Amino acid sequence: MPPRPSSLTIRRLIGVFALCALIAPIFSEPAHAQTSVLHLYTARHYASDEALYKRFTSNTGIEVKVVSSDDEPLLERLRSEGRASPADVLLLADATRLERAEQEGFFAPLDSPVLSKAIPADRRSGNLWFGFTTRARVLVIDPTRVDVKRISRYEDLANPEFKGLVCTRSAAHPYMLSLIGSRIVQDGETKTTEWAKSVVANLARAPKGGDTDQIKAVASGECAIALSNSYYYVRLMRSANPADRAIVSKTRLVWPNQSEQGTHVNVSGGGMLKNAPNPRAARAFLEFLASPEAQAEFASGNNEWPVVKGVSIQNPELESLGKFKADPMPVAQFAAQQRAAQRITDSVGWR
Repeated sequence: MPPRPSSLTIRRLIGVFALCALIAPIFSEPAHAQTSVLHLYTARHYASDEALYKRFTSNTGIEVKVVSSDDEPLLERLRSEGRASPADVLLLADATRLERAEQEGFFAPLDSPVLSKAIPADRRSGNLWFGFTTRARVLVIDPTRVDVKRISRYEDLANPEFKGLVCTRSAAHPYMLSLIGSRIVQDGETKTTEWAKSVVANLARAPKGGDTDQIKAVASGECAIALSNSYYYVRLMRSANPADRAIVSKTRLVWPNQSEQGTHVNVSGGGMLKNAPNPRAARAFLEFLASPEAQAEFASGNNEWPVVKGVSIQNPELESLGKFKADPMPVAQFAAQQRAAQRITDSVGWR
């Protein structure tokens, strides 16, 4: 018969097993946490984006936990959370807001050969934030009230002949500030101020609503000329509601400044946050957004153009708009003019 273990040996074995039980989670949990969850703050409110997040999770096993809000509330949340923020990635809907986030130091540099190769230099801010979709700032007109030959440039919005015919959303909105910022880069502050003052004099009513509301205002006769992002127009074209398609039939989309620098083009995009708890997941997610798979989904799901060149899209209505000359101005260049643009709109009473 083998000798029985002493009580001291039994106590030592129990201690070893207890220690193993305590330290096992220490070695296993960090690796799990670094690969399983990505915390995303996003100002993009589109169902098609949710489908992309699910596809990313299916591809990588990384769960995407989303906090969705408008641009400014997300920035305020990051300010209040500070270093304790759980967010890994921030997505915003306009270069002006991305520039503001950069200026406040929210983004961390991300040296990714994948992103550097896929995203053109004029559609990102170095390696801090990256544009993933593009949209054009177009004119929408009532062709029965306005001769298209008379309204082919952003500058034409200031012509006295259009007094009482122009509709815009609030000039404080990022989409408007980005356009005005591009005018500052193109013409300087003095000339842009004069232009803005004349546009205000031509307004049919005080700025209100979003871009879709401006298109509807043209169709209803409230005004005859409006500014809108291109994807809102295509959304109405693709709508299952006959009333939405009827709005399109009463209007016409105009690509501004085709004989000059081209139509103003903006981006939505994002970057990895400075305090990201999971930088590996952040990098994987941002690189996924630049993949042909995700880029094609942006086009089919939300009527935006891919930033990555050569991506095949399946959106007949978007493609029906045809090709146009886009302003090659780097997005970071006009985004940097946001404060100057705000000063101008305040000074001329463009609310």
